[in-house]
Amino acid sequence: MMSPSPAERYAQSRQQRRQPRLQEFAATLSFDLDPFQRAACAALDDGRSVLVAAPTGAGKTAVAEFAVHLAMHSSGAKVFYTTPIKALSNQKFQEFADTWGADQVGLLTGDTNINSGARIVVMTTEVLRNMLYAESPLLDRLAYVVMDEVHYLADRFRGAVWEEVIIHLPEHVRLVSLSATVSNAEEFGDWLQAVRGDTDVVVSEQRPVPLEQHVLVGTKLLDLFDSSGQAATHRVNPELQRLARTGGRSIRARSQRGRRGGDRGRYHRPAPGEGRMERSAVVELLSGKHLLPAIFFIFSRAGCDQAVRQVLRSGIRLTDTDERAEIRAIVEERSRMLRDDDLAVLGYWEWVEGLQRGVAAHHAGMLPAFKEIVEELFQRRLLKVVFATETLALGVNMPARSVVLEKLEKFNGEARVPITPGEYTQLTGRAGRRGIDVEGHSVIQWVDGLDPEAVASLASRRSYPLNSSFTPTYNMAVNLVDQFGRDRTRQVLELSFAQFQADRAVVDLARTLRKQEGSMAGFEEAMRCHLGDFAEYAAIRRRIGDLERQGAKGNPTHAQRERMQRDLVAERKRLRAHACHGCAEREQHARWAERWWRLKREHDDLSRQIRTRTGQVAKRFDRVADVLSQLGYLERREDGELVPTAAGRTLKRIYGDRDLLVAESLRRGLWDGLDVPSIAAMAAALVYEPRRDDRGIEFRMPKGGFRTAFERTTDAWSELDDVERDHRLPGTEQPSPALANAMHAWARGSGWGRCWPTPSSRPATSCASRSR
Repeated sequence: MMSPSPAERYAQSRQQRRQPRLQEFAATLSFDLDPFQRAACAALDDGRSVLVAAPTGAGKTAVAEFAVHLAMHSSGAKVFYTTPIKALSNQKFQEFADTWGADQVGLLTGDTNINSGARIVVMTTEVLRNMLYAESPLLDRLAYVVMDEVHYLADRFRGAVWEEVIIHLPEHVRLVSLSATVSNAEEFGDWLQAVRGDTDVVVSEQRPVPLEQHVLVGTKLLDLFDSSGQAATHRVNPELQRLARTGGRSIRARSQRGRRGGDRGRYHRPAPGEGRMERSAVVELLSGKHLLPAIFFIFSRAGCDQAVRQVLRSGIRLTDTDERAEIRAIVEERSRMLRDDDLAVLGYWEWVEGLQRGVAAHHAGMLPAFKEIVEELFQRRLLKVVFATETLALGVNMPARSVVLEKLEKFNGEARVPITPGEYTQLTGRAGRRGIDVEGHSVIQWVDGLDPEAVASLASRRSYPLNSSFTPTYNMAVNLVDQFGRDRTRQVLELSFAQFQADRAVVDLARTLRKQEGSMAGFEEAMRCHLGDFAEYAAIRRRIGDLERQGAKGNPTHAQRERMQRDLVAERKRLRAHACHGCAEREQHARWAERWWRLKREHDDLSRQIRTRTGQVAKRFDRVADVLSQLGYLERREDGELVPTAAGRTLKRIYGDRDLLVAESLRRGLWDGLDVPSIAAMAAALVYEPRRDDRGIEFRMPKGGFRTAFERTTDAWSELDDVERDHRLPGTEQPSPALANAMHAWARGSGWGRCWPTPSSRPATSCASRSR
């Protein structure tokens, strides 16, 4: 038998070292690792980054937990866990604190700073981006970064932050990217490989808990796919196809019979062609079939609150005496710091009544403390029904037995559009609790015009393409120019996933360019001479060589020969007179100089190739940089390089959609002299997202200097908008004072009841409800 080769012995040695760490980690779990989890953990243990694309609830978090395990068993290593939303950050912080101890875990979410120097720090992705630009000392000893819900980089508002982090993380940091199942995982993985180095792509299509898909027709749950057991063929249930062909007449007839039979509480009066059950009837039906707890996804905050009221009016009670007592105790403990008059404004007593009956809403318009209570109660299985917006699908650990979708379209800020296969997968992925349920259930409510084939298409497409939404912002541009200069910044932007998708070759070229620049810097150091500028001396030698080759080529005329001879004499005289000519290590320096020149020629050729390609991201950056230069945030040094001005250095530290307007307002002193309540009111005006029906309304403004400051700020916005449009950049929405008066009153110490004296005057559930 042949003895193993050195390479084989090395591989065996690595495998032996790795197995105890993975086995040790697996022993801490209450379940066996799936093959995809083992593959991803093995990649991390081998020192590679990893992209894990798997369905919601498949157990991707186990891979992240192994990264934490590796960091905590390495001397002083740190791990950052990033999430897209604060609710998920809070949840992961608590989980890690329970596992590793509160002293080892920190939380950074912009408005929360707990133990930031810990070895495990949970944060929103924006916080990490800001730390990278600020070169925070907290990055020292960082070994791993987990990017949970990394497919969020497709978000058109915030997605660019994910790409900024991926591009700017130090090269030695291993990246753990957790994504929903995407159809172009390999493409995304190739980009990660290009910008981060060794990256394994691990894809799993297997849901740990099978999903049964239904359509609720009248009072009957019909399977979406046929009942022959051939669901894998995605054949639509023939009964649903017949209903679609008849326009739902049998549903309306069934609804009419229900009302004539005295069962009036279960049905609302349908619109023409509609036979949808009332929500309370749906809840009772699911309860009778043991399909609770359930999440009803409603794409409207007001719709969620209205749904809770409708269900409570029906008299439904889904909890027993012990559960109600436990709910009361938890709610009183978590809300004891809030004042009674504020609780009354928030509708606290009606909200608690709903919780005790097992029903609640969950959306971004709620007070954060209320949302956290809902999440905790649902995780403890005390809540049976939650009406939620789609933000709940973003990784918050609130799995249910069933998910109900009342509609398959939503308002995207501009128009009502059908939900995508990816959104459908994310939403229905909440159905089925691993280790609790044998199967999960998704329920689509029948409405007039529903196309079963379209629903089946949504349900059968488990993946969706991940497309970049990366676009340079003013803050990003100033930070990058300050770090790298304009030309180098363009190269950095060419590493973006957006550019990768537009032209994959540019990313490879830009990565090669970056490596060449590192090598050139090393060559420059090696050819450095203590007597003088050896690059200059090497250039003279190269010029002499070129002249000698020209003289040996072809048949030069007498005049040409004379001119070349004069040039040669002059260059040789310069060479002998140069300080480096007398260096004892001259020829050794010259060899390094020759390597530098060859690499410089290749570098220039690659740079020309990149410049000739269509680089939309870099072109957008050029327009942004031109605006910043025109407004005095960037200036050109004598050597031609762009650098931030004093105003630009202020802009570096302003993160948000209105970064330039805030910087301009500060530079002009538009808010000088405002008191604290007025500053709070101005902040509300800048972050508030106007509703469509806000336009044209004359809102009350706080007394004092706020009105003048706001008018000047609006004038500044108008001027900036003109400059942006002159440079073919999209402007921003005009600031709205809709919440300013309420915020001003609250900052002065008024209770929420005095902020909004009457319910009809309240723009939303809370001051933060319309701000992102």
